[in-house]
Amino acid sequence: MTLGWIQIARLGLVQAALGAIVVLTTSTLNRLMVVELALPAVLPGLLVALHYGIQLTRPQWGFRSDTGGNRTRFIIGGMAILALGGFGAACGVVLLQSSYWAGLALSILAYALIGLGVGASGTSLLALLASGTAPHRRAAAATITWLMMIFGIAMTAGVVGSLLHPYSPALLLKIVGAVSLMVCAVTLLAVWGIEARVTVQPEPEALPFREGLAEIWAEPRARAFTIFVFLSMTAYFMQELILEPFAGLVFGLTPGQTTSLSGMQNGGTFLGMLLVGIVATGLKRGALRTWVIAGCLGSCAALCLISLIGTLGIVALLSPLVITLGFFNGMFAVAAIGSMMALAGEGRTRREGTRMGLWGAAQAVAAGFGGLTGAALVDLMRLAQIGDAQAFGTVFTIEAALFIAAALMAMRIISRAPAHPYAVAGE
Repeated sequence: MTLGWIQIARLGLVQAALGAIVVLTTSTLNRLMVVELALPAVLPGLLVALHYGIQLTRPQWGFRSDTGGNRTRFIIGGMAILALGGFGAACGVVLLQSSYWAGLALSILAYALIGLGVGASGTSLLALLASGTAPHRRAAAATITWLMMIFGIAMTAGVVGSLLHPYSPALLLKIVGAVSLMVCAVTLLAVWGIEARVTVQPEPEALPFREGLAEIWAEPRARAFTIFVFLSMTAYFMQELILEPFAGLVFGLTPGQTTSLSGMQNGGTFLGMLLVGIVATGLKRGALRTWVIAGCLGSCAALCLISLIGTLGIVALLSPLVITLGFFNGMFAVAAIGSMMALAGEGRTRREGTRMGLWGAAQAVAAGFGGLTGAALVDLMRLAQIGDAQAFGTVFTIEAALFIAAALMAMRIISRAPAHPYAVAGE
């Protein structure tokens, strides 16, 4: 028995819950550190890079869920750890105001827990989807679950942004605590009983983890796709930690306004994913390469325009352009995710969890590297007495160039095959 649409939608709720915690750390808490606490942007950049770096454990979480026969426990346990880390990160921001070193220590611990939680829960969830979904439904399942994740991110950012005005530390803790409890409850209800109804035969642990991972890496398609994921996701995440500080420092927006701006961006991402989901997986129109290239080039154009309005001080265009950036980001991302889901179930070893872990690790490293690099470059230019608008604009321009490079790589490695099923060159 395979996953039905209702079960797939239920698992999508877990993705939404996961995104709800992560968006608070990458948007709201990041902005509070840089603007309200006047800390260098590289500090939250390092903390977010830490949580992404710990996600290098994703292949091992996937391998364990492949061989352990119970992915549900990793999903629920990982979400509990993630929620604890999210609330701890909020406490760390509050503590930083009165005791820098104690707040920093708590923040490091909290972001480490976030990385462990995302790795355990997210990888096991994707492995359950890949192994339990019929091959002809995998691309659609990827679209549905990521749409729900982006919806959860956008909804959380928008609601928290509206509730966090006027800002106070006590209000921050109250809101983040409520979100943390809510995501745990949603996850428990969403996954309860699903795995028992799906025929998923765990593969015996015939090989040690390192040998199993090496076997996957030896597959040309898996290796090429891993490299593509790293490059494209570096471009995707480079503005993640600097967009809200940019809006606060250059345009003078409040914490609530910039959190709402993040919600608008993710709302645009939701619309971009929805478009690709309807046209590519529903109407079966267009090739994966077409959607990836269009998403990359559109993101490039939006970033260049955001850089321009920062220099010119045209605040009225900020929200529309941020939504546009999210829209093209969504087009690119859902096509890549569809490929990931389809390829995860292929290969002679059938180690879905290990493959998803490998690509998840590549994405995590790229996200940490991209986010940290963007924040560090802004700090360096501001230290060199370069104006805020020019400093942020330069990073946005670099990110735009990386999107062009990702589009060129997509032209080389992704096939012209129709978008359903998704395919990579060499299949």
